[in-house]
Amino acid sequence: MPPLDPLYNASVTKRKAGIAAIPLAAICTAALGLGTALAAPSHLIHPGDQLAIAVLGEQSLTQTVTVAPDGTIAYPLVGGVHVVGETVDQVTQQLKTGLRKYLKDPQVSIAVTAEGNDNVLVLGNVKTPGKYSLPGSSKLTDAIAAAGGLGATNGDYPVARVAIGNDPVRNVSLQKLLREGDLSVNAPLGTNTVVYIPGPTPIQVQVLGAVDRPGDLEVSQGDRLAIAIAKAGNSSNAHADLSRIHVTHVAADGSTKTATYDLYRELNNGDLSADPVLQKGDIVYVPQSKSTDRTNILGSILSTVGRIVWPF
Repeated sequence: MPPLDPLYNASVTKRKAGIAAIPLAAICTAALGLGTALAAPSHLIHPGDQLAIAVLGEQSLTQTVTVAPDGTIAYPLVGGVHVVGETVDQVTQQLKTGLRKYLKDPQVSIAVTAEGNDNVLVLGNVKTPGKYSLPGSSKLTDAIAAAGGLGATNGDYPVARVAIGNDPVRNVSLQKLLREGDLSVNAPLGTNTVVYIPGPTPIQVQVLGAVDRPGDLEVSQGDRLAIAIAKAGNSSNAHADLSRIHVTHVAADGSTKTATYDLYRELNNGDLSADPVLQKGDIVYVPQSKSTDRTNILGSILSTVGRIVWPF
C-alpha cells in the first residue's frame, strides 16, 4: 500500500492527468510506429497523403491508408470515403458517422504521417517551365523556385495567374509577393495546378488550322507553343491533332524552316523539346484529327491553361 503522503497522491494524480491528456492522434502514430504527424491542423488532404487512423479499443480498425488518385480512401466497415480537400477533423467526423452503425461511441483519431505530391504545371516567364511534383503543402513561391525562378523582367514583376482544376483563376501580384515580401498573397497550390507568369515583351505569331480562333495572335517573348495553342482555343469542336503541330519559322533572310512537335509529350511527360519557345513571326499550323483519349486529356489540360493566359 502506498504511503498516505499528500505530495505522493498529488504526484500520482498529476501523472494520471498527463496520460489522459495525450491526444489520441499521438497514441495512434506511436502504435503504428509512424512517429509524429506531419501536417498542420489546417492541412487539406491531397491524393497520396498517408493517413494513420486509430479507433480506441478496436485494434483491427487501427491502420494506415493512402489517399487514392480519385480522392478517396477505403476503410473497413465504412467503405469508400471521399477525403480530398477536407481537413483531418472533417474526415474524422465522416468516419465516426460511418462507424456508429457498428460501434456505440467510436473514438476516432487521424494523423497525416506523409504528404502526397501535387502535379503543378509552370508556364511562361520562368527559367525552366514544365511539370513539377511538389508536396501538398506547397505554395506559389515553391512552384516558381522549382521552375528555376523568374526569367528576365523589365520594371515591376508581373501578375501571376494560378488555377487549380476548375476553380476560378487567382491573380497574384509578384511585385507584392517577391519584392515587398507580402506572404499573405502567396497562393496555395493543389492537385493539377497551372501557374502562368506573363513575359515582359509582346510578340506576334500566327496560329492556323484546327483551333477556335485562328489568325494573328499576341504572346509574350519567351512563351512556348502550348501558350499559343491555349490562347487560340482548343475546344472539343476544334478536333485538333496536338501530337502533330507544325511550326514554321521565317528567318531574317526570308528563308523558312518547318518542324513538327508532339505537344502531348511535353505536357504529359515534361519534355520541353516538344514545346518550343516561339519567335516573332512564327506560323503555327494545327491539323485536324479524330478524337482520342490522349487528345481529350491534353485538351483538358490546355483548357485550364487557356483560362489563365487568355482570361478575357
